[in-house]
Amino acid sequence: MARLLALAALLFTLALPALAQEQATLVSDSLQITGDTRLIADGNVEVFFKGRRLKASRIVFDQATNRLEITGPIVLTEESGDTLLLASQADLSADLSEGILTSARLVLNQQLQLAADKIRRVSGRFTELQTVTASSCKVCAGSPTPLWEIRARRVVHDEVARQIYFDRAQFRLAGVPVLYIPRLRMPDPTLKRTSGFLMPTLRTTSDLGTGFKLPYFLVLGQSADLTLTPYLTTKQSRTVELRYRQVFATGAVELTGSVSRDEIIPGKTRGYLRLKGGFSLPERFKLTFDGQTVTDPAYMLDYGIGNEDRLDSRIEITRTRRNEHISARIISFQSLRDDEMDSAIPSVVADLTFHRRFSLGPLGGEGGLRLQTHNQFRRSSSPLDGPDGDDIPDGRDIGRISARIDWRKSFVLPLGIEGSVLGEMTADAYSISDDAVYAGSRSRTHGSAGVELRWPWVKAEAGGGTQVIEPVVQLLFSSSTAESLPNEDSTLVEFDEGNLFALDRFPGSDAVERGPRANVGISWTRFDPDGWSMGVTVGRIFREADLGQFGPGSGLSGVQSDWLAAANFTLSDSLALTGRLVIDDNFDLTKGEARVTLNGTKTSIATSMIWAVADPLENRPDPTREVSFDARRKLNPNWTATFAGRYDFVADQGTVAGLGLEFLNECVRFDVSLSRRFTSSTSVSPTTDFGLSLDLVGFGSGGTGGPARACRQ
Repeated sequence: MARLLALAALLFTLALPALAQEQATLVSDSLQITGDTRLIADGNVEVFFKGRRLKASRIVFDQATNRLEITGPIVLTEESGDTLLLASQADLSADLSEGILTSARLVLNQQLQLAADKIRRVSGRFTELQTVTASSCKVCAGSPTPLWEIRARRVVHDEVARQIYFDRAQFRLAGVPVLYIPRLRMPDPTLKRTSGFLMPTLRTTSDLGTGFKLPYFLVLGQSADLTLTPYLTTKQSRTVELRYRQVFATGAVELTGSVSRDEIIPGKTRGYLRLKGGFSLPERFKLTFDGQTVTDPAYMLDYGIGNEDRLDSRIEITRTRRNEHISARIISFQSLRDDEMDSAIPSVVADLTFHRRFSLGPLGGEGGLRLQTHNQFRRSSSPLDGPDGDDIPDGRDIGRISARIDWRKSFVLPLGIEGSVLGEMTADAYSISDDAVYAGSRSRTHGSAGVELRWPWVKAEAGGGTQVIEPVVQLLFSSSTAESLPNEDSTLVEFDEGNLFALDRFPGSDAVERGPRANVGISWTRFDPDGWSMGVTVGRIFREADLGQFGPGSGLSGVQSDWLAAANFTLSDSLALTGRLVIDDNFDLTKGEARVTLNGTKTSIATSMIWAVADPLENRPDPTREVSFDARRKLNPNWTATFAGRYDFVADQGTVAGLGLEFLNECVRFDVSLSRRFTSSTSVSPTTDFGLSLDLVGFGSGGTGGPARACRQ
């Protein structure tokens, strides 16, 4: 009897290697053994094996012929309830290596369904299906035609190689034949990687015309693969795109690129190349690199690769621990701007940084030490500014060694006032060449010291909310003397709630904030137990004298700075609003920005606005007034619409705008997009881009489907 029951359990391995020795349970209305060799289970037969369940009307095992006969309807299901196999009848060998199933439906990875008149098992490895219909779409009784299907004379499923071979295949949409393929090979849904063609995409632009992309994916072993994508357009553009990936024991690399010949720049080979990756090194160091280059400024925009106006390539080694940070990096820049020349911008930048935080022991407080070297090289050797007009000598090369030490000690005064004593000292040594004004060796020492008073007022509300009001006064003292040094890394200065109480508001090392000053501000924050919070900060800076360090567009110029007002509101993870205003005493706006992010179940919105006056010192000769918008709306469980755009109020025109529509159900992913770039320059012109892609979910895509359609009763 045990032998007979074990053989019945083999039915659960129809699509998997046989495991005949596992224990199974058989339940039926009646069970009998005839002639000591024949087992008959009749009426509501169920076999339970390793979480799977087989239901049938009748099971007969004949030990003499070593055959297993099953009368249906046959239903094989997973523990989750997902169906693996449906059939009306089966005649199989006891080890399931040979046999025939009639009127059968095979389900692979809960996605792809293969329906056939007959299914024949061969050699325990192959499953041959005759007169087959394959689809991953749900079929309803009232609408038996799936959204898409593949019909074939014969289909062979190789369970070891996990490949599906179609013979005389016909692809149909909504029952209408649209493509005939004599031979077709596709991976089954359980296989994550296999060589073969991927789903094609369609792209249309006003510059390139209508183009067709057909990617080919090539597996190069367990840890590497290559994707080659020919791209042909109606306006004589010929492109080959590539992506190479490889994973190692300690890291990974990825190489992407493309090469093109087109009529935009006749007779020239155009292209783009990028190599990026990262590796773990001994002693917890990390190596990262990202290098990219392009043949001409317009190529990336023409082929939809990106919209950067400068490319930076870098290699970096870092290690960050609790109180220590070490980094070494080399950066190279390639400009795509019309008003810049590569020879006049830093082509190579090399930095080395050591930063350490430590306790000062008996002295008390916390200190920090930062050692840094900086070197930048330009290809030009001219000591004067050229036609780019950026007021920087085209050949200026700089080497700098810097050392900075800082200290801060806090203590509590009466009435809950928090007092702090703070200070820092910086020493810099410069070596400058190819500069008519600053050439030679120069040095600088600069120090700042001050006191800070904070008085937090906390109110705990009866409902569980908490409010905190905190006025802050910071008095700082530093030298007013200015050293004659070039400023390249600190031209763009932000004035916000993050640096309102900073000792130095310059972002780099070339410039330092000088003179006695007072930083004054007050903040209010409320935390609600329902999950929302709100904060407001208002502040200003008072100086002993205006030293002319800051431009009018920064909000920091003058004896008194502009007023800073910042606010934020957060509602759990669904809504976030942030805003910042820099206004003068006449309530004229110097800078303003606002961001709104909404993440709902059906609607997602991200919008931002920036408003800034002109400031030549910040390389902003014209005002900046822009608004950008990015929205996503779920129209129903299957359809999603997207919209993105940016508008320039100074130019009174849109910069970019785009629309997208996506359909996703259990068996199809469909994307269509339309975008327009309105800006132009000497290297690029306004263009319209149209994209179309279709992906058959569960059929070689490896993607996850969406909600299935509901069947009407």
